[in-house]
This record gives sequence, C-alpha cells and structure tokens, in this order.
Amino acid sequence: MLQAARSAFEERGLGVPLGEIARRAGVGAGTVYRHFPSKDALFRAAVLDRIELFTDTARDLVDAEDPGAVFFRFLASVVRLTSRNKALCDALETAGAGLFAPSPGAGRDFDEALEALLTRAQQAGAVRRDVGMTDLRALLVGCLSMERARAAGGSEVDAPGRMTALMCDALRARPSVTKLPPETGKRNESRCEVCGAALAAARTGRPARYCGGACRQKAHRVRGRTRRP
Repeated sequence: MLQAARSAFEERGLGVPLGEIARRAGVGAGTVYRHFPSKDALFRAAVLDRIELFTDTARDLVDAEDPGAVFFRFLASVVRLTSRNKALCDALETAGAGLFAPSPGAGRDFDEALEALLTRAQQAGAVRRDVGMTDLRALLVGCLSMERARAAGGSEVDAPGRMTALMCDALRARPSVTKLPPETGKRNESRCEVCGAALAAARTGRPARYCGGACRQKAHRVRGRTRRP
C-alpha cells in the first residue's frame, strides 16, 4: 500500500485521489483508511524516508573538504532528484510556506543539516554571508518549481539545470559566472518589424529592420497611409 502511495504521489503529488492509491494497491478505500486516517497522513508516510535520506546525506557531508563545492553540489542534487518527484516538490513547497511537516522532527532536522552546510560554506568564503535559511528555502523552492515547469514544457529550450546554475551563482560570495546548460532559444535576437521573423546579425552598418524586400515594402505602404491627411 505504501509503495503504491509513493508511486502515485510521485506522479501526481497531493492532488491524487485516495481511491486511485487504493486501486493501485489492489485494496478498497476502507483498507487504506484503517491504516492511515487521512490522505495527508499517507502522504507524510510516503515522503518521510526521502526527506530523511536528504538529511542523512547532508549530515555526512558537513565535515567534508571544500565545503563550498560540497554545499553547491548538495543543493544541485536536491533540486535534480526532487524535481522528478511531484510528491517531494509538493512537500518542500508546502513546508516552505509553513503548511506541512513530514513529521514533528523531520523538517527541523533537514533545516538544521542544510544550515550546517550553509554555515561551513560561508565560513570558507564560498557563499555570501548575508544569506540566511529563510533566503535559502525561498530560493530552493523557487528553483524546484521552475525546473519542474521547464521540464514539463518538453522543448529543446527547456534545458534542465539552468535555473539551478543561476540559483547557485546568486549565492556565491564572489562574482562568478557558471557555464549554463545550453538553451537554443535566443531571447535578445532581433526580429522583423512586420512579420516577426528572426533577423541575421548585421556585420557592418545599421542593424536590419526587415527580413526582406516584401516586408520592407509593406512597412513603406503602411507609413504612406498614416501620413495621408
């Protein structure tokens, strides 16, 4: 039953109906309720071990060499693994808003382990000192949401890891620019004023305004009409 719940929550998050979980487990809804008094209780049980695994990993890394690199790798790993799991995304997002705790101590333990990594990275001069846990939680939740949304888009432009790289650069103590995963779309490219087609970059002279003669003539006719009394 718990395995079925993990699978269903991982795919659909908190929105999955309890009846769907019972169907996957091959039992009736009453059987689920006899073991778990509510869907919220079942959700807590389904995500608890994953959050505890993150906590244990952070604790194991707290005394590692190069605390700055360790901190950034841990953050990137949490985002990468969580963004694939809708249940963990929902858990961390609602926990960040103060609306959810997987257990009385699990959320606190994770925060304490993450804060220990943050403090060591700051002491090593790798992370800016004006960042606190409130900032870090907000950045982590926002990054998770964006990475998941971009992955759901499914286009070549939505390269995984871009938001994570930008988040890590925002936390660095010294100005640094990380090479981002490739993004095929160019946000600042010039486009034709008539049809919107991308324009080739001008090597010399003034940048082009139109993609060709046809659009140039259309623009000329429009200007002529607007100038008439």
